[in-house]
Amino acid sequence: MALLRKAVALSTAAVALLVIPPTASAAPTSGTAHRKTFVRENFDRLPLGPVTEGRGWTTDSAGGTLTVVPGAKGHGRELRIRTEDNGRAFLVFDELAPPGNSFWGRVRLRVGGFPIAPDWAHWTIAEASGADSPTLVRPLGGQYAPTDNGNFWGAGSDLGPTGDWTSWKTSSPAVAGAWQCVEFHLDASDNRVSVYLDGVERSDLTVSTKVHGGTSDDFVFPRFDKLKLGWQLYQANPTPSSYDIRMDDIALSTRRVGGCGDGNANRS
Repeated sequence: MALLRKAVALSTAAVALLVIPPTASAAPTSGTAHRKTFVRENFDRLPLGPVTEGRGWTTDSAGGTLTVVPGAKGHGRELRIRTEDNGRAFLVFDELAPPGNSFWGRVRLRVGGFPIAPDWAHWTIAEASGADSPTLVRPLGGQYAPTDNGNFWGAGSDLGPTGDWTSWKTSSPAVAGAWQCVEFHLDASDNRVSVYLDGVERSDLTVSTKVHGGTSDDFVFPRFDKLKLGWQLYQANPTPSSYDIRMDDIALSTRRVGGCGDGNANRS
């Protein structure tokens, strides 16, 4: 009888395990339920050559191409983005549902050259959006400012109540030809965009509900369901006439992923 009772108990436990929802085992305790990285892409598992999709992403391009190429240091692989004129080429992560409508992003990138004409040429590297609002949130981008003879990083937005703007700062110059580890944080609690370059927060680039570069209206996030990472230049007939961007080590997470302050941010 003792053996019979033990067998019944084990059988009952097995049934209980079978009815636990698949996601339950992945839910941490002690207030860390939403701490997870939901996108990682280093391109090492993709074949060399033109690419149109990967795990959890597709592509969007016009006048541009996306190609998986050998890594800059002879090991691993990375993504090469090339556009002509004012073309675009993006990876598109279109299945986002970040908890609390907030998330972190990290990408290592190298821009071969930035525009030097026309005046005020504007470029975007990251753009987040949602189906519930026309507002486009651009945490990574910048602009060529002829008044200061250079390109400068700046968060921005378009199509929402605050209009089309890029809050670039001369204190954050965009450097061509160098690898950088770039992070951004979209925090819905104050519609705040924070930017980090090589592990260091650039507080000059922070924008929020009341502090931004647009109209007097509040800057408000859409309900994010899509993120685009790549390159787009909006003005026609730019100088130079083509652009070469490299990307690697992409991560999207509900918390800061890190890895940008370990001395490996810049690569030749």
